[in-house]
Amino acid sequence: MIDVLVVGIGEYVTGLSGEGAAKSDKSFGVVALSLFDMRDRGLVGEIHLAGRDAKRFELIREHFETNLKAAYPALDRSFEAHPKEGFSDEAYKDALGKMPEGSCVMVFTPDDTHFEIAREALEAGMHVLVAKPLVKTTAEHLALQKLAKEKGLLLMLEVHKRFDPIYADAVDQIRTFGDFSLMHSYMSQPKTQLDTFASWAGISSDISYYLNAHHIDLLCWAVQDIAKPVSVVATASTGVADRKLGREVEDTITLTVQWKNLQSGALGTSVHTASWIAPPSDVHSQQRFFYMGHKGEVTIDQAHRGYGISTDQHGYKSANPLFMKYTPRDGKFAGQQGYGYRSIETFVRSADELAEKPSKLAEFKQDLPTIENTLNVTKILEAGRRSLDEGRVIGL
Repeated sequence: MIDVLVVGIGEYVTGLSGEGAAKSDKSFGVVALSLFDMRDRGLVGEIHLAGRDAKRFELIREHFETNLKAAYPALDRSFEAHPKEGFSDEAYKDALGKMPEGSCVMVFTPDDTHFEIAREALEAGMHVLVAKPLVKTTAEHLALQKLAKEKGLLLMLEVHKRFDPIYADAVDQIRTFGDFSLMHSYMSQPKTQLDTFASWAGISSDISYYLNAHHIDLLCWAVQDIAKPVSVVATASTGVADRKLGREVEDTITLTVQWKNLQSGALGTSVHTASWIAPPSDVHSQQRFFYMGHKGEVTIDQAHRGYGISTDQHGYKSANPLFMKYTPRDGKFAGQQGYGYRSIETFVRSADELAEKPSKLAEFKQDLPTIENTLNVTKILEAGRRSLDEGRVIGL
C-alpha cells in the first residue's frame, strides 16, 4: 500500500470542468476515480489532491457527491486537499512535506509546470508520474533523467495508449514488418476544449505538445530498435482559436519527421497532426493512425470500436469502454481493465514494488514509458515547436 499525491485538479483528474461535470468522455474523471477504487482494493493508502484555489475543492466535493456517489454509492471519495484555505501556487510543496519518502506523486498540470513540479517531487524522494508531454525541452528531460538516476526513483510518462490492448498488439505486429517506411497519425479535440484550456492555450503550450505526444510516443516505442528520428519540420493552420481566445493560437499543427532505419540506412517518414477545432461528433476525440513497414501495414481507428450507443439523454455516441468503463456493475466501479485505469495502476504497483525490490528499477526502465526511454518523444515535440517559431527544418 502506497500513499499518493496528485498535483492538478482539472478534468482528467476530477472530471470537473468549469462549474460542473465535463461535457466530454471524462465526466467522472480518470485519476481520482481510479485511485479511489485502488484504495478500496488495498493498493493505495492516503490520497492527497493539490491545486491552487481552496474554493475549487468545494466544487470538486459537490461533483463527487452528486455524480460519483450516484454511480458508486459505497465508494470512498475522501481525500486531503491542498491548500486548506486561500490561494497558493505552491500548495503541492506543503503536501510533499507530509508524504513519506517513496510515495507516489502524479503531475497533471499545464505543460510548462511539469519540470519544476517533477523536480521538486524527485528531490523529496518520491516516485513520479507525469502527464504527456513529460517536459517541453530536451534539456529539461535530461536534467530530470539525471536526477531520477541519482535518487534511484521511478519517473514515468503517463501515456495510456500504451495500455490499450489493440494498440499494444499493433506495436507487436509493427515489429515484425521490417524497416519503417511511413506513419500517419491524427488526433483532435472539439472547439469546446479551447474554453477548458483557455488559461494556457497558445501561451505556455500548444496542441501538438498536448495531443501529438500520444502517437509520437507510440511510434518511438514501436521502432525503438528499428529506426531513429533525424529531423522535424512543422506546419500550422490558424483562424479559429485566435478569434475565440483573442490571441495567436494555432488551430492545427502537423509535424513531419524524417527517420533513418538503423541497419539498412533506409529513410522513413512520419506525419503527426493534432487539432482542437473539431466540430461535435459521435466521439469526443478522433484518434487514429496508419503505419507501413517494408513487410506489412496496420490501420487503427481508436475512436470507433464498432460499439454504438443511443439514449434519449445523450443521443448517439461511439463508445470506447476499453479506455474507461464508467457504467457501474451492481453499484460498484467495474473499470479496472480500462487502459486509462491500467496506466495509473501500473505506475502505483511499480512504485510500491520498488520499496521491497529496488533492483526492479532497471527492469521498469526497459518495459515502461520511463524518463530513460522517452527522450525521442521530447526531442520531436520540442523540434516541432522550434520549427514553427523559426520557420525551418530542425535537425535532431
